Amino acid sequence: MKKKITGKESFGEILEKYPEIGELLFEKGMHCAGCYMSANESLKDGALAHGINPKELIKEINQKLEN
Repeated sequence: MKKKITGKESFGEILEKYPEIGELLFEKGMHCAGCYMSANESLKDGALAHGINPKELIKEINQKLEN
């Protein structure tokens, strides 16, 4: 089982460990892979900046990682 995402991780960390999450983020309008902020911005902060509920996003990511 993969480690759960907490929201404190940066986009860069998440995409490096779990590249399959990139598609989900892209679908939500979070084009993180090409953004210079992604290396250091936390998932939670990025979600808030894009008007996305971070708790719901984290839940969705963790569900995807479990499958």
